[in-house]
Amino acid sequence: MTVTAAPDTSPQTAVGKSQERKALAVAGGAHALHDGFTDLIWIALPIWQAEFGLSYAAAGALRTVFTGTMASLQIPSSMLAERLGPGVVLAIGTALAGLCYCLASIGDTFWWLVAALLLGGIGASTQHPIGSALVAHAFAGTRSLKALGAYNFSGDVGKVLLPATASALILIMPWRPAYGLLGLVGIAAAVAIFLLTPRFAFEAEHAETKPAGTAEDAAVAAAETARMRTGFRALVALVVVDGITRSGFFVLLPFMLTGKGAHVSAAGFALTLVFFGGAFGKLACGWFATRFGKVFTIAMSKVGTTIGIVAVLLLPLKLDFVMLPFLGMILNGVTTVTYGSVPDMVTPERRTRAFSIFYTVAIGALAAGPPASGFVGDLIGIPGAMIVVAVLTVATLPVAFLIRFSDAAEAAV
Repeated sequence: MTVTAAPDTSPQTAVGKSQERKALAVAGGAHALHDGFTDLIWIALPIWQAEFGLSYAAAGALRTVFTGTMASLQIPSSMLAERLGPGVVLAIGTALAGLCYCLASIGDTFWWLVAALLLGGIGASTQHPIGSALVAHAFAGTRSLKALGAYNFSGDVGKVLLPATASALILIMPWRPAYGLLGLVGIAAAVAIFLLTPRFAFEAEHAETKPAGTAEDAAVAAAETARMRTGFRALVALVVVDGITRSGFFVLLPFMLTGKGAHVSAAGFALTLVFFGGAFGKLACGWFATRFGKVFTIAMSKVGTTIGIVAVLLLPLKLDFVMLPFLGMILNGVTTVTYGSVPDMVTPERRTRAFSIFYTVAIGALAAGPPASGFVGDLIGIPGAMIVVAVLTVATLPVAFLIRFSDAAEAAV
């Protein structure tokens, strides 16, 4: 009669639950902080453009220095974490990301700023592969998907809180001390990450050894692997198109709003509204994808995003601020379908490497959008560049059907 109670009260179970909570808290906290640091650049772009006399393309390239470095080092970061431990690498990366803004706040030349952003990109490269792998390894089955959803949502919380904090600080002080203070927060958080990160996470990746099966089992496993690869490649293709268009919109939005007469702090607040809507959009898109399917959710979000971008371009400034949260819901919400599907399309022992590959491509696409959209803005103006982004957004629809093809293939087996 008492046998069922024993597992719940055993020390091992208690330790396991504690490790799960620590893994999710560390990964979610790091995700919020790193995503917030990454998106602080959007608010600073108009300031840096005016201070250093930059073109739109050059201003967008500053963002690419950070995100391009972050994208290129995803795989090396995951490999380093396997050797040194996730806590050590993630803590060092968080400290470097904070140091980036401390250094940017004291430099007075363009190349000093470039060097600081390069250092920040190195630090930021650690978060996505390590944080997502921590959560995926700490939680199993459907609990893993729910935990990854919470982890994904935490990034949007950071996108709201840090840019909003920066916008508020800029109202009462220059941007340099404001960004320096936020950088110090990152350095302090690195200490907490080092102390709290569970030490078990990456060991589980090599622990599972499956017994040998029959030839029929091997054929089924090979077919399943092929289907996973097809689905994974479709996700990657979708994220490339989606990342370029989303980041292109983000870099153009502050310039469009300041062109309508908005103060730079108001432009920063506008981005906060977009990210605020995006946080809830990820929850909504997750529900829609479960109820109506991935393709329907992606199609509706992309059509809605195109309409929303055109509306923001044409509406008066005051109505833009009303529209932006709703645009953010559909603009960012679809990532809960794409990013959250990665664990379903790779075997458990390959999750860390798959996440690092996925985020390399995803963040690389995000890095390519700002200079490309800035270049188009220099050629045809900000309104014309916004129209180009709106049109290209619809180009994600054909790619979405590749994921539908993968889903159909899996259902047919």
